[in-house]
Amino acid sequence: MSRTTQSARIPTGEVDGLFGAVVKVMSRRMFGKVPESMGVMWHHKDVLKASMGYGRKVEKWDAVDKDVVAYAAMATAAYIGCSWCLDFHYFLSHHKGLDETKAREVPRWRESTLFSPVERRAMEYAEAMSQTPVAVTDELSAALLEDLGPAGLVELTARVGFMNATARGNVAMGIHSEEFADACGLPPLSAPSARAATVTSVA
Repeated sequence: MSRTTQSARIPTGEVDGLFGAVVKVMSRRMFGKVPESMGVMWHHKDVLKASMGYGRKVEKWDAVDKDVVAYAAMATAAYIGCSWCLDFHYFLSHHKGLDETKAREVPRWRESTLFSPVERRAMEYAEAMSQTPVAVTDELSAALLEDLGPAGLVELTARVGFMNATARGNVAMGIHSEEFADACGLPPLSAPSARAATVTSVA
């Protein structure tokens, strides 16, 4: 992940108070620092708490293999262009015991030979959902329904939807990568491939 000196479009606030003390301890334990993005969101703590709370609930869902949903979330972030989200989820892959070699290949998943057919369909679905208008096809949905079952497809859809909300918000506010992955010695993410004008089926 290349270094960036860009600052967010919203100035950071001071992370203070009792809740702030807890957030600082947790952030330093996990990242070694308090992320700049935390200071941006601190201007509206109710939004921050709601986002963190929902994010924790999302992580407890287990209808889909953790690798599949992790790669789908990263593919969403890569497609939208949220460097913070992509770096953060690459960092999480290290701590969740996922295949780091595959995780770093997500930005160029279409060219990579490392992913299974199900993982590729999940990432295609993530990109198709992230387009405007949404470009999910009946064929792709049917293939994933067979792969994951009804509950699994609902979960995958909800996870991609949540990542869209987070990623698009970060991009709008100018929140960029803070090199979490660099901090734990992970090699740089692969360079993303050129975004296709339309989604080509890999089902």
